[in-house]
Amino acid sequence: MSTASYNQISNSKVVSVEEAVKNIPSNASITIGGLISILCPEKVLAALEERFLTEDEPKNLSVITPVRVGWDPKRRTGLEHFAHKGMLKRLISGSFHIKENQKVAGMIRNNEIEAYNFSMGTLFQLIRSIAGGHPGLLTKAGLHTYVDPRYDGGKLNEHTKDELVRLLEIDGDEHLFYPSFPIDVAIIRGTTADESGNITLEEEPATLSGLEMAMAAKANGGYVIVQVKRVTGKNTLHPRSVEIPGILVDAIVIDEEQKQSLLPDYNPSWTGEIKQPISQLKKHLPLDAKKVILRRAAKEIVPGAIVNLGVGIPVDLPQLALEEDFFKEITFSLEHGAIGGVPMGVEVFGAHNNPEAFVTSPQIFDFYQAGGLSATFLGFAQIDGSGNVNVSKFNGIYRGSGGFIDITHKTPKIIFCGTLTSGGLKVSVEEGKIKIENEGRYKKFIQSIEHMTFNANQALKKGQEILYITERCVFRLEEKGLVLIEHAPGIDVKKDILSNVDCEITISSNLKLMEPSLFMESKNEVLMERV
Repeated sequence: MSTASYNQISNSKVVSVEEAVKNIPSNASITIGGLISILCPEKVLAALEERFLTEDEPKNLSVITPVRVGWDPKRRTGLEHFAHKGMLKRLISGSFHIKENQKVAGMIRNNEIEAYNFSMGTLFQLIRSIAGGHPGLLTKAGLHTYVDPRYDGGKLNEHTKDELVRLLEIDGDEHLFYPSFPIDVAIIRGTTADESGNITLEEEPATLSGLEMAMAAKANGGYVIVQVKRVTGKNTLHPRSVEIPGILVDAIVIDEEQKQSLLPDYNPSWTGEIKQPISQLKKHLPLDAKKVILRRAAKEIVPGAIVNLGVGIPVDLPQLALEEDFFKEITFSLEHGAIGGVPMGVEVFGAHNNPEAFVTSPQIFDFYQAGGLSATFLGFAQIDGSGNVNVSKFNGIYRGSGGFIDITHKTPKIIFCGTLTSGGLKVSVEEGKIKIENEGRYKKFIQSIEHMTFNANQALKKGQEILYITERCVFRLEEKGLVLIEHAPGIDVKKDILSNVDCEITISSNLKLMEPSLFMESKNEVLMERV
């Protein structure tokens, strides 16, 4: 039986994907749910692209997505379905990926579309504000970074003119104000829908903000499409399992081939359906530059800490914690809402094995921005002598800040983790020493960063503790800027550190040797003395 015939008989909200996207008008403002491959409504996005290619409609779309959507650099997925001249007018996003969003990145670079990059938490919270009919979002997160209108105001190219964020002073305190705007369409995803449109997420490894996106569209009298794996009869879903009520849903699109993530197999431990034995989750990390950095970073963790991890080297900290038996001392929290358990690595960032709880994305950023974390471990692309950090735009690459600005806003301890140089760097660890076999072509500690993702001066004013850990040395942020406080065994300070740093640094009068145990193979030799 066709979807249309089924719909007529059952009075269901289930429609064909072609019918669902037919109702999206030109000039619409669309918010899209998803996190790379998690909760990505891929079937709907592909159908929308096909409609544009066939009918030249809808045109001039504005897309708002807190996290980049799409995952396969070999074919068009996610945001890439919008990468057509005339189809996409404006993009507001929290993150980009040069490989996964090649066409979109090219349109930004060539000034073919308006493009804004705001912090992920701000966008999630702004969508929630729109859902509540509020005039906008007021926040201190992002002051004195590139989203501040005194810097770039989040604009990514010359074609982007409108100011979407303003500076406001209230009772002598500065705030950033993001005015609300109408959202016409929400395209989101779930696992199961009943015929009335009630949606559950039982197979999804995160909650994100599907509810808030649907509410934001409805606040403007808009249209909500939900892609799901299956449909069940009316009044068969337990009300406590419903994440998005049917009163907010206009069209249900079924994708029976819908995958949990980019990985081919369904993992029930990501959703709490089962608890996977810890012994199955352990992996041995080879003794290399990354492991040295992670071991040194782990010394900054206090028992009972609530820890956030950024992309890059920090994603393997849970594996080190399992391998070297300090996992029970930490609760890991990523910005996509899963709490506890063992976060996945780069394969499916945002999913946790054996999570203890799920909260929504706006809620987790409320927690972070209020200072709920004990510490965060983040990567870096560029650092200057003042300690400012850039991860969002460098060397012509648009990456966006993701949750970086929100996470660093009020977290008391921030640990930046990365190699001193990049591009062909080859390091070996032998006999408790670091050996630089081939120096990287690119210096990451430079005179001036291209994008202000983290403002070191503001962090000092807030009393935050900041460390920068590399495979060969450790810097601390002080009033004078970067201070070299430790170097690795086997490293010559002048030859291996100072000659590969283009910014001014101060050498501590109490310069110490990094603990030799960090550079030893056997975990029995590693004395992880955490404070």
